[in-house]
Amino acid sequence: MRDLPARGRAVCSGFIESVTHQPPSEQPFFSAVVVDSVRPGAASAGGVRKPYDRLRVIWLGRTRVPGIEAGVELRLDGMVTQVDGLPAMFNPRYEILSRQEHL
Repeated sequence: MRDLPARGRAVCSGFIESVTHQPPSEQPFFSAVVVDSVRPGAASAGGVRKPYDRLRVIWLGRTRVPGIEAGVELRLDGMVTQVDGLPAMFNPRYEILSRQEHL
């Protein structure tokens, strides 16, 4: 995530840290936060992740995206822009690389 441009086309990969579901009364969109790593201790110095270590991914007009859930590793291809100080991709192409198995 650190090598993403401020604006422009990018291809990157990472792990989904969290997802956000909109209530039915709101305009539909599905959002996820993608990080470089989900390993414990992967945070930056001082234990705090810097904003550029994250990428917000937003699918407009969707209430969910199949296969997109916390812990999934994926590759993203799309245009990067800035939203609320974080890099973001709207409606990117994606490929699921791996999933955590729940026992």
